Amino acid sequence: MLKRILLIAAILVPGAAAWAQEAYPLQHADATVNDVQSLQRGARDFMNYCSGCHSLQYLRYNRVAKDLHIPLPELKKNLMFTTKKPSARIVSAMPPADAVKWFGVAPPDLTLMARFMGPDYVYSFLKGFYADKSRLWGVNNLYKPNVAMPFVLAGLQGVQKPVYKSVTGSGGHTSMQLTGVEPGTPGSMTPAQYDQFVHDITNFLYYTAEPFKAQRESMGIFVMLFLLVFFVFAYLLKKEYWKDVH
Repeated sequence: MLKRILLIAAILVPGAAAWAQEAYPLQHADATVNDVQSLQRGARDFMNYCSGCHSLQYLRYNRVAKDLHIPLPELKKNLMFTTKKPSARIVSAMPPADAVKWFGVAPPDLTLMARFMGPDYVYSFLKGFYADKSRLWGVNNLYKPNVAMPFVLAGLQGVQKPVYKSVTGSGGHTSMQLTGVEPGTPGSMTPAQYDQFVHDITNFLYYTAEPFKAQRESMGIFVMLFLLVFFVFAYLLKKEYWKDVH
């Protein structure tokens, strides 16, 4: 019965299956939607490095400009590469047919990725690429084995090397098991700079998954204050109504 439940969950929720197969601990992204400067950098970096293949089709450019305090002239000049209309949805520059031809599968829309898989997964995934000559693009990923995506950020982070250890199975057979990665060919960024770069993109995707989150959280503070004040008046009113009863 348990196996059947897990199979149904894997079919209905693909992310649950991927999460269940995770062999390496996720790195903590410390994601936030309240750091506007980080979100602005993340929007810039996403548009320059990711939007060539990935779309954010449930979000519009003018919504990003409004929420992240980006002037429309700057938005049009630096972030809009596929349209001239600020009201347009954010779509990939690559036609789906070409994407399938190049990668074998269409790159997924990332609007809700940080909400579906979690910001820690996004952050870890972007830091989990390593050299693998057996793959078409020469890289693989710790958190999504055999991923079809090329590592477009290799020039920034560099290319990490895989770390293996010898494991002897129950039958006495010895095999090499991947245990992690270590620094390899350096990139143009230091590890700290690349961490910040990935943190900014993760924050931006965390924002795209729920653009109303920051406003909702700020409204929540006022709602709690209102309920606290209302409770005081309600309590005083209750005492006034019940004073003659006691």
